[in-house]
Amino acid sequence: MDDWTVGIDTVLCDLDGVVWLAHQPIAGSVEAIEMLRASGRRVLFVTNNSAATLADHEQALAVVGIPARGDVVSSAMAVTQLVQPGDRVLVAAGPGVAEAVEQAGAEAVINTGQALSDPVDVVVVGMHRDFDYDRLAVAASAARSCGRLIGTNTDSTYPTPEGLLPGGGSILAAVASASGVDPVIAGKPHQPLAALVASLVATAQHPFTPERVVMVGDRPETDGLFATRLGCRFGLVRSGVTAAGHVIEGETNIDLDVVDLAEVARRLVG
Repeated sequence: MDDWTVGIDTVLCDLDGVVWLAHQPIAGSVEAIEMLRASGRRVLFVTNNSAATLADHEQALAVVGIPARGDVVSSAMAVTQLVQPGDRVLVAAGPGVAEAVEQAGAEAVINTGQALSDPVDVVVVGMHRDFDYDRLAVAASAARSCGRLIGTNTDSTYPTPEGLLPGGGSILAAVASASGVDPVIAGKPHQPLAALVASLVATAQHPFTPERVVMVGDRPETDGLFATRLGCRFGLVRSGVTAAGHVIEGETNIDLDVVDLAEVARRLVG
């Protein structure tokens, strides 16, 4: 066992490509989480999936046998750090973002593709499957007018059992290109979600200690850089976007490079 694994007491675990593919559990992932928790380690699910509400995330995990109440943190939740109470927010995203906007004390205006009768203060873009040309036109126009554009994440794709599908980052790229407004990003690997995760991991007795945390994910450019921002270790799994044998480019530090979450659990628990 590598020395650094001994002190790990918190595992930050991505969902898509690590725990499941389109809510179908990856072999051994459910048992791996059970093993990690049985060893006394906390498992916190950190996902860039902003479409689902918090309750939907927790319910989907419960269906596959993973209790997760209070243990899910999404990029939608990080949006609360970027909008102000009283803001009128155009939500070009899923229900998870609308929920977060309202929890921040702002007004969520759902982008239906119909022209807005009143201006908005900010536009938030995330994954939503009903995105079309009319919704693009409204979101781009609103972002151009208010000058504020927030993206839940920049992930251009997400993994499914059938392969990669377009992600929320692809939608954000379209709105940013059409509006000419540079977006601020809420999710991994950016600071809003990092600050939120650090605050949730910390307790009154134990401040956030990066040396005791590992981030497990399938994207070096997202999960790996998120680990770097937090100052914690990074475990790359090859069960999602990053395929087995794919050569990693760039300077992302990878502390563990294994096939799947089950192997991560074996390395940590021993």
